[in-house]
Amino acid sequence: MSFLHRQEKVINMASPTDIRKGRVIVYQGAPHLVLEMLHRTQGRQAGFVQTTMRNLQSGSTTTTKFRSTDTIDFLHTTTQKLEFSYKDSDGYHFMDLETYEDSVLTSEMIGEEDCFLVEGNSYDILLVEGEPVRLQLPASVEAKVIEAPEALRGDTAGNVLKPVTISTGITVQVPLFIKKGDVVKISTSDRSYLGRIQ
Repeated sequence: MSFLHRQEKVINMASPTDIRKGRVIVYQGAPHLVLEMLHRTQGRQAGFVQTTMRNLQSGSTTTTKFRSTDTIDFLHTTTQKLEFSYKDSDGYHFMDLETYEDSVLTSEMIGEEDCFLVEGNSYDILLVEGEPVRLQLPASVEAKVIEAPEALRGDTAGNVLKPVTISTGITVQVPLFIKKGDVVKISTSDRSYLGRIQ
């Protein structure tokens, strides 16, 4: 039985003040990943913690307030580095290079971050109760340019950029000297060009 359908395996009951970004809690019967959190106080009233969380079952995001008197159930989480192998109808396959065990993340778990998945690259995968639930993107990824227009003469003034397509399928803006076959480093936060690898 999946951890997503059982609630008794919580590691502890704790106060909302223990909520941290990246931790997983049980909220309304489902595991939620904390994306953002902020402690707030209201004059003489008891403070509260405002959180933005992602439901690891449905992929939906919600903003919730927890009062200081609430109790929180934390689930046990670990992070494992796995290599992205391929995508098929089951989902996105990641392999443990030591055990060759295959872990599958669904499209809901990956979301729009699939545009940064490069076959053969390793990624941190968040595990809850030993089961993979979320891709944790690095700050940047390296991918090969598969389509690049030729630079036009006269385009050399200033920081002129051109659109190229990388192996993950997205289009990014790069300097004019980048050509098809180059490997470039791309920021995962805003898809900006960070440099040429070779």
